[in-house]
Amino acid sequence: MTLLTNARIVLPCSVVETELHFSADGLSAPGAIVPAASTDATVIDCEGDYIIPGIIDLHTDNLERQVLPRVNARWPSRSAFLAHDAQCAVAGVTTVFDSLSLGDINGRDRIQTYEEGIRDLVELSEAGALRADHLLHFRCELIAPDMQPLFEMALHDPRMTALLRLASLMDHSPGVGQYADIARWRVGRAKEGMTEAEIDAMQARVAAERTQHLEANRAYVIEYCRAHGITLASHDDRLEEEVARNHEDGITIAEFPVSLAAARGAHTLGMDVIAGAPNIVRGGSHSGNVNAIDLIRAGLVTALASDYVPSAMLEAAFACVAQDILPVPEAIALVTDGPARIVGLHDRGRIEAGRRADLVQVRLYDGLPIIRRVWVGGHRVV
Repeated sequence: MTLLTNARIVLPCSVVETELHFSADGLSAPGAIVPAASTDATVIDCEGDYIIPGIIDLHTDNLERQVLPRVNARWPSRSAFLAHDAQCAVAGVTTVFDSLSLGDINGRDRIQTYEEGIRDLVELSEAGALRADHLLHFRCELIAPDMQPLFEMALHDPRMTALLRLASLMDHSPGVGQYADIARWRVGRAKEGMTEAEIDAMQARVAAERTQHLEANRAYVIEYCRAHGITLASHDDRLEEEVARNHEDGITIAEFPVSLAAARGAHTLGMDVIAGAPNIVRGGSHSGNVNAIDLIRAGLVTALASDYVPSAMLEAAFACVAQDILPVPEAIALVTDGPARIVGLHDRGRIEAGRRADLVQVRLYDGLPIIRRVWVGGHRVV
């Protein structure tokens, strides 16, 4: 049993100064008297720090950045996974949806990361080597010829399918979604060192693959996820028509909508909206799309996701507080209760009796949150 004293406990609708008892069996009610704790508890004086629920990140590409810290410098996969796990834990992320890409229009880097990542996730989890609780988010590149075989690669192993809780439908074709501005897309490829002829060839190839594979891959993913109760998201929606079709097909989440119209359309239809935390920390989209803070001001966002920087989750939440956009409970809910609810993780995301003891101790320094301690399932990991 652990007893936290002198703490500001962030509850769904308030912040209260009280004590909190927890153990590996779960949380007690904030402020509740637990008789056995008086003699058996480890007592921690939080010195007025916030105690928030563990952060839940539904979309992180952070593993890809550990696997390829530099161009052409691929890191050993298991070492990369452990580094990724550590970075998430020290950022207060206690539940991580490893967002692995099924298909890569730019080569095989992401495919190799997926193939090795699903193996490492299962083996490291079973070995008790991970600090955070890791689940799977399949990012399905609908225009990729090998999307379905890659999906099926995981289906033979019940350990992998048990971890699969979320799938998103992606189309990274030039002229669509976040790459609607083809001229901007071409400039990006040129910065990667491609010649004009190579860019022309890539654009033509991707267009052909989109025509051939998108609809079949879309139907395959939707059918499987419906049959197995896996939450479905769409990725980088730009048009209201796209959102309406997704809603009709049973997709419940608009992930990283790139326009205000798409986010508003999703909200109107009762869909959940995930925005990128780095967008808030940086003050705007790195792709020139809608500013996430404007979506929050409009009351359209259900949850934030780290996308590519785990530490952005908590910083983005407190940025909403610093800018007087949201009070602390509502801001913290964007990275805790909101994500938990939309994927059906009802055992976490809030500080209340009976839930998992996933907790983060946070101190503010000049408005920036500093992680001081992290517990996962009642065990301290940071």
